[in-house]
Amino acid sequence: MTEVAFHFNAPDKLGYACRLLRKAYLKGARVVVLGSSRDCASLDQALWTMTAGEFVPHCRESGAALLLKASPILIASGHAPPADFPADVLLNLTDAYPAGFERFERVIEVVTLDEADRQRARERWKQYKTAGCEPLRHDLKMAGSAT
Repeated sequence: MTEVAFHFNAPDKLGYACRLLRKAYLKGARVVVLGSSRDCASLDQALWTMTAGEFVPHCRESGAALLLKASPILIASGHAPPADFPADVLLNLTDAYPAGFERFERVIEVVTLDEADRQRARERWKQYKTAGCEPLRHDLKMAGSAT
């Protein structure tokens, strides 16, 4: 069964995603990130411009086959992860319930302080429950952590 975790109260979704991806990379995880086209471009740029020594290797879904094979992190737009990229973790930055999430060991949903974002997250939470998952809740405000 896939472990689904919602990380609530992220002050900056993309900044938090960068820190999560760095942590995942350092632990040797392979990750697919789903986001809007704009968020994918912004995340790609942010990962390239992280502080010296903190670079996180990654590629976009349009990358060459050799690059896709070698990259630990794939950034893809849309609501379904590419089936041909082997990964352990799905990081969902979209507003939609991700099709095909079941093939991952873990799914992480990042939710900001914005009320509209929180409402869409509540809908996804219900969809995961309907699919038989019991989502975990990580309140970043209570934890006093941004990763």
